[in-house]
Amino acid sequence: METIKLKVLNQTGHTLMTCRADQEVSLVYTNAYQPGDRIALEIDHPGQFCVIQLEDTMDPALVYVVNREINFHIPFGEQAITYSPKSFQGSRHLIRARLARPEELAVRRNLAFNCYDEHGDTGFYPHASANVETRGEAVFAARNAIDGIFENSSHGEYPYQSWGINRDPNAALTLDFGREVVLDELRITERADFPHDNYWIRATVTFSDGSRLEIPLVKSAKPQSITFPPRRVRSLVLSELIQAEGPSPFPALTQIEAWGYEAGAEGGEAQA
Repeated sequence: METIKLKVLNQTGHTLMTCRADQEVSLVYTNAYQPGDRIALEIDHPGQFCVIQLEDTMDPALVYVVNREINFHIPFGEQAITYSPKSFQGSRHLIRARLARPEELAVRRNLAFNCYDEHGDTGFYPHASANVETRGEAVFAARNAIDGIFENSSHGEYPYQSWGINRDPNAALTLDFGREVVLDELRITERADFPHDNYWIRATVTFSDGSRLEIPLVKSAKPQSITFPPRRVRSLVLSELIQAEGPSPFPALTQIEAWGYEAGAEGGEAQA
């Protein structure tokens, strides 16, 4: 029987608290987090789908785990600005995780969503990265574009985090699913802090299968959708971002959604 386990560790790797392994686990950590603390999820075998909720003020996320242990680092300082001021605070923290159910894997869903994504090789997917992030600041990091927060009428702190391109015409965001998925729709939500912001009128998506898709965009605060025949991919790159004429040099991306199925689930049965 496949099982999982949760742990809280400190900066030196010392285990502060753990739970017994099971298919569905929870941990109530009754201390204030300290800089360097992290939450670890252990699995028996790489390649498991898990539903994780590593902070009870945040949504659960269905993720694909490829390492025996994955870690989420508790945000402090500048890193914390993209999370609710209520998150990771106090001395009572409910942490939950479970193996995903077959029916959850069989449905069409946004395969890009992962509010627990971080920089670097996290060992779980989906994962967003970029070749540029404005001034290297957390509030403009690529991970913000898949955190499920659509507020886009301002910028600079929660809940208005976004992917900022630092005025770079060659900016590109990579969305990695970590396994093969079947996509049939993308939705782009641009930041809309007008008149501070500009907006893109066109973007190009390059899929891991080598195909390309040009996306026309307009000035809008709402998600903009483009549908296409289903294609099997492991990743995509959003690039060739053409901004509109205007005085502002600051277009930005609030959310990218990638709608579809797990590979093998198009007929109603998912496969890992």
